[in-house]
Amino acid sequence: MLHTLKAIPVRTYILIVLALGIIGGGFYLFAELGEEVLENEKFMIDQHAADFAENLATPGVTTFFAWITELGSVWALTAGSLIMLGVLWYFYQRSKWRIVYFVIAMGGVTLLISGLKAAFSRDRPNILEEYDGTGYSFPSGHSTAPIVFYGFIIYLIIRSKLNALAKWLINIFLGILILLIAFSRLPLGVHYFTDVIGGLTLGLTWLVTCIAILEVTLWHRGRREKSLDNEESIDR
Repeated sequence: MLHTLKAIPVRTYILIVLALGIIGGGFYLFAELGEEVLENEKFMIDQHAADFAENLATPGVTTFFAWITELGSVWALTAGSLIMLGVLWYFYQRSKWRIVYFVIAMGGVTLLISGLKAAFSRDRPNILEEYDGTGYSFPSGHSTAPIVFYGFIIYLIIRSKLNALAKWLINIFLGILILLIAFSRLPLGVHYFTDVIGGLTLGLTWLVTCIAILEVTLWHRGRREKSLDNEESIDR
């Protein structure tokens, strides 16, 4: 056991601590926000953000964010998930764990959003069907689901064999896209700022949890395969 722990690189321990910090901090922040929402507390930051978004919402800006917000819609993420499953199946035919945990990540976040929206039952600032602004408000589904979907792609790119520059460019683009989708809900007037923060926090916590468990699974699988290879070498 001690030999196994010594064999784990220091970088891995740092990543484990970072993941635990994100999961713990995210859970705490979401729980604090959720408690205030359940008590029907009014957040000053929501009013400030709404005023800022209203001043920002020119016809051109609204049109831009209407397009951006569609990239976080149910139909877009469903279609994207089906495409991702095809890509994962093509590139990881011998290792199905990435496919399994992608399905768990996307299926799980769908259940989390539906269940938590029903639990908190927070009314939206405005009901606007053209911007998917229906149902309950907290947490924002357009903040929660996209960070899981596009965040999982970021993880796969980091673990890919692309060169460093390509990884940085693609992942910076995806990171900006996640934030644009989330905050598009403010100028469109269908969410409060705290809905967005709650969604981003929940989504990031769930994403990191799924990736952490996937990494542990892949690590155990790698050790088992290495052990089997060593046994075969000895038998020869």
